[in-house]
Amino acid sequence: MDHSGIPQILPMLVLLIIIPIVLLMVILQIIAFWKICTRIGLHGALGLLILVPFGRIILPLYIAFAKWPALEQKSKETPGSL
Repeated sequence: MDHSGIPQILPMLVLLIIIPIVLLMVILQIIAFWKICTRIGLHGALGLLILVPFGRIILPLYIAFAKWPALEQKSKETPGSL
């Protein structure tokens, strides 16, 4: 029996499985960061920074250390709160 066709098909099958999974993960991360940015009062399109090299590092750091407009607006609405 000649199994020479199996090793040639295996990389293609792996790619057909891995590429959709990776794309789905990236899309879910973009949606998640879009919603996070929107909820803290920043523009949702900042979630697209995930697509930029090092964006997955920069965006969470920016969110952690930036002033959140939603939090500032809430503190103006409720006097006496921090």
